Amino acid sequence: MPHVIIDPDSTSLAERFALIKAPSKRRARFPEGCVTLVESEEAARAGRDQTKKLEPAVVYGPSSSSESQRLYYLVRWL
Repeated sequence: MPHVIIDPDSTSLAERFALIKAPSKRRARFPEGCVTLVESEEAARAGRDQTKKLEPAVVYGPSSSSESQRLYYLVRWL
């Protein structure tokens, strides 16, 4: 997993709890369509569904890629 550089002065980028639709846990960044933000760590853990490949995580973003896609970067899996 690459090191995520966090900008403490950013008003739009932040660490958030999320559920990620991830067929593999090897990726370090995910398009916005694969990420569902949730309110708390408990909500993220409760939303885990291995049959749907939904995994709880802490993500940082959203950030715009060079291809103008909104991406979330994995901080850690829960």
